[in-house]
Amino acid sequence: MKAHLVTIALCLLATVTWAQDPTPKAAVAPAKSPAMRAITSTDFPPLDVIPVKGVKKGDPSEKCSDPDDVQSMVRFLLYANEFDVEGLIASAGTFANVARKQNILDMLDRYDQVDENLRRHDARYPTAEKLRAVTWQGRDGTWGAPAVGTKTKPINQILGEGRDSEASDAIIRIVDRPDPRPVWVCVWGGSCEVAQAIWKVRATRSPAELERFLGKLRLYLIAKQDATTDWLLESFPNLFIILSEKNYMGMFWVSSGADRNVADLAWVNAHIREGHGPLGAAYPQSGWDPSVPGIWEGDTPSFLHLVSAVRGLNDPEKPDQPGWGGQFVRNDPSKNHWFDDSAGGKTVSKWRVDVQADFGRRADWMLP
Repeated sequence: MKAHLVTIALCLLATVTWAQDPTPKAAVAPAKSPAMRAITSTDFPPLDVIPVKGVKKGDPSEKCSDPDDVQSMVRFLLYANEFDVEGLIASAGTFANVARKQNILDMLDRYDQVDENLRRHDARYPTAEKLRAVTWQGRDGTWGAPAVGTKTKPINQILGEGRDSEASDAIIRIVDRPDPRPVWVCVWGGSCEVAQAIWKVRATRSPAELERFLGKLRLYLIAKQDATTDWLLESFPNLFIILSEKNYMGMFWVSSGADRNVADLAWVNAHIREGHGPLGAAYPQSGWDPSVPGIWEGDTPSFLHLVSAVRGLNDPEKPDQPGWGGQFVRNDPSKNHWFDDSAGGKTVSKWRVDVQADFGRRADWMLP
C-alpha cells in the first residue's frame, strides 16, 4: 500500500511541475549506431581497362580484364559516407594476374575532384587522402578458379609461409584494433589476402586468440575466385561467411524479371557517366562484353548488404533476411556459413528501382 501511495504522490508532483513549466520539452533523439567498419578487396584493373571480349592481339595483358570492378567502385565511393572505410585492397586480377594498388589510387584521384561537393551533402564523406592512406596491395598470381573459366593454383602456392603482403598484414592490424565493432570484408576478387591474414594468425597465436580474431570478421565473398575460399569454408566453421555464387547476378542489367530501363546504358549515361564530373565519367560503359553495355556490377551486392542495413531494411548479421545485397540460407546450423537462397539473383534484382534511384541521387551530389 505504501508503494502505491508513493506512486500516486510522484504522479501528482509531476503534474504540478508540468503545470508550473508548460514549455514543451525537446525530444531526445535516439543515439545513432556507429558506422560499420568495412574493407573492400578488389581485383581492380586500370581505369582504361579493356573488356575481356573486346581484347585484340597485342593489347597489354595488365589492361585486359572485367570492367565491372570499376563500375562497382564508383558506386562504393558514393556510399563511403555510410561506413568507416578501413581498407581498400588491390588483389590479383587482369590477364596478367597482377595486383596493382596504383589502379585504385588513380580512381581516388577522380574521387578527390568531387569529394568536397559530396561533403556539402554529408560531412562524413572521407577525404581522398584518408582513403589513399588505407589502400594496400596484395600479391600477384593468386587469382583463378574453374568456376570463372581459369586455372586454379594449388592452395600451397598461394597461401602460407612467406606469402604475406602489405594487404594481409593490414587486415591483421585492422582487426586487432581495440574496437568492439566487427570488420566487414567485401571480397570482389580472390579471397587470398584475408585468408593469408587468417593463416598467419593461426600460425602465430593461441587457439583462443585465433577465435577472438575470427569472431571479429564478417566476410562477404563474390563467387569462389581462388583456392582459398574452399580452405576458409572447410577450416573455420565458426567464421561468418556469406558466399554469393548466383545472387550477385541480380545486379546485371539484363537479369530476368528486373526493370532494365533503370540499369541500361542510356540510364547510366544520363545519371552517372555524363555531366556528373570525373568520377562519374570513370564508370565503364560495360562489363566484360562491350557488345552488351549497361550495369554489370556483380561485386556491388557485397556492400549493398550493409547499405540496406543502414536503412533499417535488414540485420547484416542475419543474411536470411531480405536486403539489397540478397538473401541467403544457412545449410548447416553448426556452421556460420551462408549460401544463395533458392530464388538466386531475384533476391537482389527485386530492389533495383530503389537501389538505382538512390545511386542516381548520390551521383547528383558530385555536382557543384
